[in-house]
Amino acid sequence: MADSTLTLKQRLGGRSLYLVGMMGSGKTSTGRPLAERLGYGFVDADAVIEQAAGCGIPEIFDRDGEAGFRSLESQVLSAISQRHSLVVATGGGVVSQPENWGLLHSGIVIWLDVVPDQLLQRLNADSTVRPLLQTSDPEAAFNALLNERRPLYAEADLTVVINEETPETVADGILQLLPSLLKDPTQRRSD
Repeated sequence: MADSTLTLKQRLGGRSLYLVGMMGSGKTSTGRPLAERLGYGFVDADAVIEQAAGCGIPEIFDRDGEAGFRSLESQVLSAISQRHSLVVATGGGVVSQPENWGLLHSGIVIWLDVVPDQLLQRLNADSTVRPLLQTSDPEAAFNALLNERRPLYAEADLTVVINEETPETVADGILQLLPSLLKDPTQRRSD
């Protein structure tokens, strides 16, 4: 495994991996073992946003609204994209801003597509405050967001469908799927 990971790392050539998907899809919990296996750095974009703002995401939404949050999110993504050899756990809505796609496609975009029922179970079990679900009907708000974002997530380079697999299993699956996206620099083609 170590040998094939080394080859994969060489083929990636320092390109970062951007994990996209709905809130609760496991971008952070999958990103950490994935980065570790590749010998990459790991960045949780939401944590960087909170650090930059000096407060939590719910406070940013309260203070600046979703538009203010999205603007800060784009600035943070721009700064992260200047670096290489990272696995980046993005925020669930990063795909909703067209200008972010140029930054995301500087690396490889991987959609963690979790079965909706599983996502709802995870979100209900999680104490994290999700500003976009602070409504009288969080499930309806969630479904509306998912329907709106699904076509955007589908623009990813790689889609990994997840049901109940552990983050480690998902990370291993990504490592197995990545080579199919990468041209082997040792194979010269004459076309």
